[in-house]
Amino acid sequence: MSNQRTMTSPRTPAGSAASRKSGYRPEVQGLRALAVLMVVTYHVWLGRVSGGVDIFLLISAFLMTLSFARKVDSGKPLRLVSHWLHLLKRLLPAVVVVVLGVLLGTWAVLPQSRWPDILDQAWASLLYRQNWLLADTAVDYYAQDHSGASPLQHFWSLSIQGQVFLLWPLIFAGAAVVRSALRRWTALDERLLNYRLLLALAFGAIFAASLAYSIDQTASNQAYAYFDTRARLWEFALGSLLALALPHVKPGRALRVVLGWSGLAAMLSCGLLLTVDRSFPGFIALWPTLAAAAIIVAGRSGSRFGVDRFLTWRPLVALGDNSYALYLWHWPLLVLALAGFGLSAPNLWQGLAIVSTSVLLAVLTTRFVEKPLRQWHWPQRGAWRSAVVIAACGALLAGPVTIWQSHMVADEAAAASQPRELTPGAAALAPENAGKPTPDAKIIPAPGAMKNEWADIDGLCTDGNVPGNPLLAGCLQNSRPDPVTKRIVVLGDSHAQQYMAALGPIAKSHGWEVVTLLKGNCRFGGESAERDAECNAFNKASSDYVLEHKPDAVFTVASLTLKDAPYETEVPQYLEGIKPFTDAGIEVVGIRDNPRFNTNMPECVQKKGTQAADCNVPLQESLAASSPLDDYRGKVPRLHLMDMSDFICADRTCPAVVGNVYVYKDDNHLTKTYVQSMIPMFEERLLAGTGWK
Repeated sequence: MSNQRTMTSPRTPAGSAASRKSGYRPEVQGLRALAVLMVVTYHVWLGRVSGGVDIFLLISAFLMTLSFARKVDSGKPLRLVSHWLHLLKRLLPAVVVVVLGVLLGTWAVLPQSRWPDILDQAWASLLYRQNWLLADTAVDYYAQDHSGASPLQHFWSLSIQGQVFLLWPLIFAGAAVVRSALRRWTALDERLLNYRLLLALAFGAIFAASLAYSIDQTASNQAYAYFDTRARLWEFALGSLLALALPHVKPGRALRVVLGWSGLAAMLSCGLLLTVDRSFPGFIALWPTLAAAAIIVAGRSGSRFGVDRFLTWRPLVALGDNSYALYLWHWPLLVLALAGFGLSAPNLWQGLAIVSTSVLLAVLTTRFVEKPLRQWHWPQRGAWRSAVVIAACGALLAGPVTIWQSHMVADEAAAASQPRELTPGAAALAPENAGKPTPDAKIIPAPGAMKNEWADIDGLCTDGNVPGNPLLAGCLQNSRPDPVTKRIVVLGDSHAQQYMAALGPIAKSHGWEVVTLLKGNCRFGGESAERDAECNAFNKASSDYVLEHKPDAVFTVASLTLKDAPYETEVPQYLEGIKPFTDAGIEVVGIRDNPRFNTNMPECVQKKGTQAADCNVPLQESLAASSPLDDYRGKVPRLHLMDMSDFICADRTCPAVVGNVYVYKDDNHLTKTYVQSMIPMFEERLLAGTGWK
């Protein structure tokens, strides 16, 4: 994405001696323009990955390698520190302008619960480590609905480029040092000490190792591999190898024409013909990168039928000059527009408006930010001057981000320090509080703390609780009490996990040991065609664990809520799943599920207020009129059923806020804070329903 323009003016005549000497390749600028158009078009209208970013990565390494190889060939010093400072001085100002614009849009458009992640990503974008942040949080880059994505998510590729821009010059310098040492200390043939040959060996090794790693990681952990620099190095290495091989590859005019148009067709069709989703950046990414390589090899064909006649079209080259800024602007404008207008995807005209605005902002950013700083002579007179400019740019962004984060921390502390009687949560729905108004107070948890609202579980299973089946490697447990008066295993998905915010503290007060075997989106029950094979296998492994360890009880979620009608059903094969436990004398607790919604409930409150109809969904659109648990009664002995829905929904409404506490952390998960406010009622019903002492 970096706008590494090839040298000299576009007015240099194609094919002239000056053109060959300078290395100016206007067709590469046109190629860069097409790549950014692919990225923008696929993001805005198709909701898919195009392969355009992979082409950018290849081009950036191609141009960098040409530049450094020419320096060494001409005997010029590499001056790595000056190179890095010059590069940052060119790239960082546009980044700062765009991120500041994104922060302004975030404040104006996005709900407060999304601010902390975006501020964290602002730091990551500034420090060129966005890809690792996204990898660690398992972001789904292929999600069709971009309205909930981060407006800074696209900085992952710029971060990878920044890391490679730091690494690659070290390789160029290292190869020069190795060549000098070999010349001094060995009697090798001079042809074997060719600098470009040493570079080719280095980049060939990187290409092979990185591609093998990329294929392996994409197959086993694609969501992480997508953002993993190590899985992308081969794309840069391919660009470098292309630059080194190009002087020795001299196809005829006819072959250049065929290569150029074939490469263009393959490049443009990649995202349409290939199942790019879930398969990049493995070997499938060879398609767009080799297609771009074919276009570069075709180069200036000398034929009026060559693809270079199209790629050197002045408007396309001009767009290539603005491609860096266009990439920076298009994604945040798309995300903020969708979020602001409540859309999941733009139509044709909305998309054209987003793209047109992106192009306009890109041209303005290039004209008034990039070019003036690039042409400013003062920083060029000393490395320290460039460092001052870079530091000033960083401070321009770091200052507002730091102040904003400080305010959020203060707001979180103020909300958390309120007296408990101001934030009763579920206790406000207790019969003794019926009709009593809840006093005015800050709603807790503060929006900035919402990401910490998962129920806490102490740690990995230990000693005899460690499962033998690798499918259950995520086994967690609370700290073992002494003595243990009861052993409970929690089975299911995140809706079972959320109740650990109540069951965990209750267990500790009674001396119960609790082990959890949980898998996202995998409700516990017997084998069913309604579940995928992984979930069925996990449930089978969980069942075997229970029958092997024979705990006193198993805790499950016994109904299944849906976002749309019929809103709530029985869990597929629930009774069949628990019957082996009860036959073995193990008690089972089945709790009714909580509602799911078509909107993010805390964000609804932050946008529209606690009283908005959208944030207070009718009960008949949230749960079944008759609890599915009623159909289980009397069918299986030792099954104890719990229903806490009257402490979640009240007065025929399921609100987003109860007793000044957010009930939900998103569109279907209860907050840890709210479940904790249910502890007294939860404990009473658990003990009453089971007869436990």
